[in-house]
Amino acid sequence: MLNRIFIQNFALIDQLEIHLQEGLQVITGETGAGKSIILGALRLIMGERADLKNFADLESKSIVETEFKISKNLQNFFIENDLDFDENTIIRREILPSGKSRAFVNDVPVTLDILKELAEKLVDIHSQFETSNLFSEAYQFKIIDGLSENKNLIENYQRDFAELLQLKKEVEKLKDQLSEGNKESDYKQFLLEELEAANLENVNFELLQSQISLAENKGTISELLAQIFARTDQDEIGVFDSLYDIKNKLNKIAELSLQFSEINQRFEENYIELKDTLFQLQNEAENIDTNPENLLALQEQNDRINALFLKHKVSEIEDLLLIKNELSAEQSSFLDLETKISSLEKEIISLENSLEKQAKILTKNREKAIPIFKNKIENLLQQLGLEKAKLEVELTSTKDFVLFGKEKIQLLFQANSGFPLKPIQSAISGGERSRVMLAIKKLMAENAELPTLILDEIDTGVSGRIADEIGNVMQEMAENMQLIVITHLAQVAAKGNDNYKVLKSDIAGKTQTQILPLNQEEKLTEIAQLLSGSKITDAAILQAKELMRYQ
Repeated sequence: MLNRIFIQNFALIDQLEIHLQEGLQVITGETGAGKSIILGALRLIMGERADLKNFADLESKSIVETEFKISKNLQNFFIENDLDFDENTIIRREILPSGKSRAFVNDVPVTLDILKELAEKLVDIHSQFETSNLFSEAYQFKIIDGLSENKNLIENYQRDFAELLQLKKEVEKLKDQLSEGNKESDYKQFLLEELEAANLENVNFELLQSQISLAENKGTISELLAQIFARTDQDEIGVFDSLYDIKNKLNKIAELSLQFSEINQRFEENYIELKDTLFQLQNEAENIDTNPENLLALQEQNDRINALFLKHKVSEIEDLLLIKNELSAEQSSFLDLETKISSLEKEIISLENSLEKQAKILTKNREKAIPIFKNKIENLLQQLGLEKAKLEVELTSTKDFVLFGKEKIQLLFQANSGFPLKPIQSAISGGERSRVMLAIKKLMAENAELPTLILDEIDTGVSGRIADEIGNVMQEMAENMQLIVITHLAQVAAKGNDNYKVLKSDIAGKTQTQILPLNQEEKLTEIAQLLSGSKITDAAILQAKELMRYQ
């Protein structure tokens, strides 16, 4: 139940506070007094976006605060969203001059999505301009599902349906990737095999080029080595014979004087190192490959690697190895796509089987509820002056799953006897809309756990006996819930458990909207004014008393 509304700095409202009670709460006021402003402020609590043009003072923040008395049935919602549960819960929305919006539930900051979800569990605002909802498939399913006890089932179905759509979207995406991959797969596989054939992990490119240079220049190298060996090995004039003679002489000198011992030792070591170097050089000369086939193999390997460098626009073996690993990973991932697609398609089949079962139950429950809905609505419409009105609900099966099961819905209506039923959007007149909508709202209120319903001039376009019957219907609705009604009908106002008047006045040279609770005498005056206009007549007073007497 909505206990309190506080509004500050919103349009023509400087500051306004009103306390509401249980039952039928009636709000009246002249056109333009600001009733729609109050509703606009309340819609901020419902999570609607704020507009800075609604600020009365652009230098100050705008505040809308409501206090609801809520049931313990909502405790789980508070726990799931990490909110403090209180049977007297305060919801506040603040709009800063910068345009930034903040929302709070019991002083805990919340997102607009959480605010909206909570507010929808507490209050329903229906405006006279929202009767077009009646024409939407979603609203029509909502009406029937409310009577069908399909609430939990439709929530589960729609959650699974959303998952199905997501899985199908993912499969399509993977199939697109697979299709694109198929176009390049053969070429990339060729590149990978080409790189693998090069055996790059075992290639030392610098050594390869050295081996090629050695094989290509073996003649020159052999000739120069022969000259070196000739110079070192010739008898008497060879380098080693001369060095050997020097070594012996220096050895004798060292024996005669210790002063030359260190020099002698150094020469001895260098002589041995030079001799070892020459022996190694001779060994290398013997190992020079003279097989032309080996040179050809080395050149082919070198050409293959250089071609890979050119093709992949790199210059290092490490870069080619990196490319090979990337191609290998891509090809492996490409193969994984098929496995993943197959797995997701199995999930889709399983989910569709589950949805099929849920859709059948939804349909079965709806088919049971439709006669009940038809009977109750037609009885209410008779009470509201549409004695000949007929209403039917048409369910049409669909091939594919849709948001509300595996069927479409259409309300068919006819206000007069002897004429065929037609889709309600083409068969209903403006004057009939409000009465049909009121009847549906009453029926929905009986099957919903909604403690507060706000009807904004839903009774527009009716008068006389019908206006009185509308008041009776509203009075019945208010027996089990808090019903807040904005009206211009005296017959409705007379039936209010509590009445309030919205008025516009000049305060300190500034036009401001206020809302005031009415006592019995003020209520009588207001009803008389609704009957007779600005000039209240004695007849209007008498009629107002009569209306209040039979409320």
